[in-house]
Amino acid sequence: MITISYIVVGIIAGFVASKITSGKGKGCLMDLILGIIGGVVGGWVLNLLDITWGGPFSNIGTSILGAIIVLWIWNKL
Repeated sequence: MITISYIVVGIIAGFVASKITSGKGKGCLMDLILGIIGGVVGGWVLNLLDITWGGPFSNIGTSILGAIIVLWIWNKL
């Protein structure tokens, strides 16, 4: 079940990743989708590399990392 906190984290992560890669956001809906996909990709990559981290910002950090990876692949295609 998606809660409001997941949506907020998704929007923030997608926006930050968009700002890092292109210097501007992609719109609220695209930032949300990017953040959610980024969370999945980031979690998969960190699990694959056997990296665990905790703390109050671990979820958003993982989502930002994954969203940057997704944007990098998207821009290469």
